[in-house]
Amino acid sequence: MSKTHLYFVPGLAANTKIFEHISLPEEQFELHFLDWLMPTSINETIQEYALRLCTKIQHKSPILVGVSFGGIMVQEMSKIISCKKVIIISSIKSNNELPKRLKLAQITKAYKLFPSKIIANIESYEHYFFSDYLKKRAELYKMYLSVRNEEYLQWAIYNVLHWQQKEPLADIVHIHGKKDEVFPIKYIKNSIEVDNGTHVMILNKAKTISKILEKECLLMD
Repeated sequence: MSKTHLYFVPGLAANTKIFEHISLPEEQFELHFLDWLMPTSINETIQEYALRLCTKIQHKSPILVGVSFGGIMVQEMSKIISCKKVIIISSIKSNNELPKRLKLAQITKAYKLFPSKIIANIESYEHYFFSDYLKKRAELYKMYLSVRNEEYLQWAIYNVLHWQQKEPLADIVHIHGKKDEVFPIKYIKNSIEVDNGTHVMILNKAKTISKILEKECLLMD
């Protein structure tokens, strides 16, 4: 029996370790993980970037799975290559699903104030994290947010906020947490909702997400 190939794209600044707890039956599925590339320049379009990521796909008609900004990216990739299915997690299907505060950040260009230097050099700022919560969050950042190139961070944030997708693509499978703090569920339409799922539920709800992925992949057959 030939296996179904799934290609995973992580969230903004995240590495592929975020998928370490995702588990699907090995006899049916083969999982592949795509690392972020550095943009060729701050002006590289999201379409040009998606085309470069598509060159990393080694199998015909894969299933594309993306988390957060990775969800936006796999939708752009699906416009270039033939896919069996596109599944997004903790993401958006169009710019209409952006919350008001992010739309405001885009209009006012407040995103330019985003402290990308802090993420890029998080070790230098650790001593400012006084509470246990912030220290734990800093440890998570170090473990999973390893793509810290400043130009990449600025490029990625710009492209989240300026994504020109006015209508959702057909047949997108959208898995979304009811407690997502980045893309609140009230702005999201037609999703498979995960109870108590936050924006980082790929880490702490991996078992639930794995079951949903398996079910959705099997629905193709």
